[in-house]
Amino acid sequence: MTTIKDSVHDHIEVEGVAADLLDTPAVQRLRHIKQLGTVQLAYPSANHTRFEHSLGVYHLAEQALDQMAVDGIDAERVRAAAMLHDVGHGPFSHNIESLTHRKTGKYHDDVADLLAEGQVGDVLRANGLDPGRVAGLVAGEGQYGQLVSGELDVDRMDYLVRDAHHTGVPYGTIDPGRLVRALRFVDGELVLAPGNVQSAESLLVARALMNPTVYSHHVARISKAMLRSAAERLLRSDPELTATELRRMDDHGLIVALRLCEETAEFARRYAERDLYKRAVWAELGGVPDWLLDADHEEVRTLEAEIAAACDLDPREVLVDVPAEPSMTESTSRVMVGDEIRRLGRQSPLVKALRTAQYQQWRLGVYTVGTATERVGREAVDRLDLDVQGALVSERRGRASTLDEFVSAE
Repeated sequence: MTTIKDSVHDHIEVEGVAADLLDTPAVQRLRHIKQLGTVQLAYPSANHTRFEHSLGVYHLAEQALDQMAVDGIDAERVRAAAMLHDVGHGPFSHNIESLTHRKTGKYHDDVADLLAEGQVGDVLRANGLDPGRVAGLVAGEGQYGQLVSGELDVDRMDYLVRDAHHTGVPYGTIDPGRLVRALRFVDGELVLAPGNVQSAESLLVARALMNPTVYSHHVARISKAMLRSAAERLLRSDPELTATELRRMDDHGLIVALRLCEETAEFARRYAERDLYKRAVWAELGGVPDWLLDADHEEVRTLEAEIAAACDLDPREVLVDVPAEPSMTESTSRVMVGDEIRRLGRQSPLVKALRTAQYQQWRLGVYTVGTATERVGREAVDRLDLDVQGALVSERRGRASTLDEFVSAE
């Protein structure tokens, strides 16, 4: 058994298959992948890694298994899946996942190939575990997969507390101990025991508050868009680099590759010096046309090039950032009310209010170099058919100003 001191859960005892997996290259690689990607450019202390998080998820999974009296081969599979659930992440976590998915067809939880080969595969088989079954749990398959990847999973319980701890914000403060003790399997469904509607709501509220404050902070959004664009250009510029190889890099490897490539060296400089693009447009959902919300990747890249050309800028100097429409998967969490299983969205009056808040907080961004925000903002509004009444923002002379101000200045 190995005992590890953790900043969130205090002492974590790792044993069995999880201890054997701990020093495999696939798990140790997670020491070099930041949990929150580029968020540390907004919150300097957000330097925690996927390795720490994986330990936390394993710890909470162990507690859940104990209190639900799950043992034997099922428990060993869950322990392995908890330790390995993030080995499929590429550099900077989710920041370039959309790019690698387009090229490889794999998300971070598509890990069957990674678990079947190398030392991880050897360790799993030596412990009597089928790598394919463990990979299925990582993807949320089956009854026990709900513990690792589902609406009430221990992954979410750890990252909310851990991200709040390392960013210093108070919004992700849930009680994972109570949540874990309330978990039950009822007819194959993972639910919270009666009397825990408020516990389920705490997950919902924590996620809803962390999103605009941390995960979608405008600095994080801008740096993520810049990193994603640079990684895409790196792939196009280096014919020997495949998307599969890019997916297996760590943060340091990607930054070095970007620095050494002429096409992306300027981004590497900007990232190192925190010399980020500025917002030319920051648009509410109601001001964005449906065709733009539905635009695919290539259509968005074409729009960026057209805006840049109209503003006499390099195509790399304009980024259009269209996030997915808001979703709230936590609202489908299942809670026991008496003898009945109910979805939280049906039981909690908070769900509707928080969903409305999510839509109000959604923003489309157009980013560019600091000297060009005004002209890029005007061009983007026209070319993207944006509603100028829809609370759009340009950062002019270091301050936020309404779109009406810089449009009327023409």
